[in-house]
Amino acid sequence: MEITDVKIRKIMSEGRLRAVVSVTIDDMLAVHDIKVVQGDERLFVAMPSRKDENGIFRDIVHPISPSARKLFEENILEAYERQLAMVEAETGDTDETDTDGQE
Repeated sequence: MEITDVKIRKIMSEGRLRAVVSVTIDDMLAVHDIKVVQGDERLFVAMPSRKDENGIFRDIVHPISPSARKLFEENILEAYERQLAMVEAETGDTDETDTDGQE
């Protein structure tokens, strides 16, 4: 499996949610609504989820193995850091930014 593209859709500076991301795998499968979240000690990646009938959030899609999770997290966080640095360099500001021109 190869992550062939990571798009940072939106960057936020308020709250714990830092970004919304889309990932393309092997130029064949896109996964949207992956979140970059500020945890107590570090940034982490939260996969797309939905609330079930019991009010519990369940991942819709997720890596099966620790190595696959590490691959996703490293690629996503590297792309997030690059995009954040680029936005800050261009604007000198870290307010909520829609990075693909969509609201």
